[in-house]
Amino acid sequence: MSQQTRIPPLRESHLPGVKLFSQGKVRDVYEASGGRLLVVATDRLSAFDVVMAEPIPDKGRVLTQLSCFWFGFFESQVPHHFLTASFDEYPPELAPFRDQLEGRSMLVKRARPFPIECVVRGYLAGSGWKEYKATGSVCGVPLPSGLIESSKLDQPIFTPATKAQTGHDENISWAEAASRIGEKAASHVRELSLLLYSRAREYAASRGIILADTKFEFGMEGDRIILIDEVLTPDSSRFWPRAGYEPGGPQPSFDKQFVRDYLESIGWNKQPPPPPLPTDVVEKTSEKYREAYRLLTGQTLN
Repeated sequence: MSQQTRIPPLRESHLPGVKLFSQGKVRDVYEASGGRLLVVATDRLSAFDVVMAEPIPDKGRVLTQLSCFWFGFFESQVPHHFLTASFDEYPPELAPFRDQLEGRSMLVKRARPFPIECVVRGYLAGSGWKEYKATGSVCGVPLPSGLIESSKLDQPIFTPATKAQTGHDENISWAEAASRIGEKAASHVRELSLLLYSRAREYAASRGIILADTKFEFGMEGDRIILIDEVLTPDSSRFWPRAGYEPGGPQPSFDKQFVRDYLESIGWNKQPPPPPLPTDVVEKTSEKYREAYRLLTGQTLN
């Protein structure tokens, strides 16, 4: 999509008369009729746990439409909370807000979220690499000696984390995850997470992309466990181009790498308020999100 025809970015939604349910770093969640929730992915971007002042054009639309793609992809593998992203199927109270909602929102079932992130790693990167360097293991999972940054693991590993409302999620052990949600539920989400990661990794490889790691979230709908939140987006996953992959250091990725690199380059202390982002950094980041969508789905952004 050219810059001239791009839909204006949305940093924060405003839906007068619709009750706000919660607001995160990126998503605004509202109560909708029929006991449903409306999840709006804004164009906000957080780096080092601080939300930037500038929105990233098309970011929220990529997050929503890529999640919709994966919910469909996994339809036969796991029950989920997704209902529709078609604005014409939304309840009447949302009709005045088409400009804000179309393409960047979805109606979902309510669920009781588990208080853990279900992280699966197939490669050694990020906090997993830091932990491995210090301990030789990740979340209590021992790994072979001699691995280097971005090494591919022999088998993907399940490495749960806390779900922090503010600040960083913290890696936790399997025992800690089981104590938080019960061993039966923990075993089930571990099995599902590894299955979904493996299927997604195989598919991504066919599109020229390495899925290095990702996080899933699950919750309870009645007495069954369902997949919730976003799925396999550049915000929740490390996607690397397969061409040029070379372990031994960080890899280029389809996410907010340009923003992080810029903030590191200017020596920002990583405390609010954030510094302004140059236009070219915003544009390059926006293009990375759109590129991830194009490569993974084979489609242009709607």
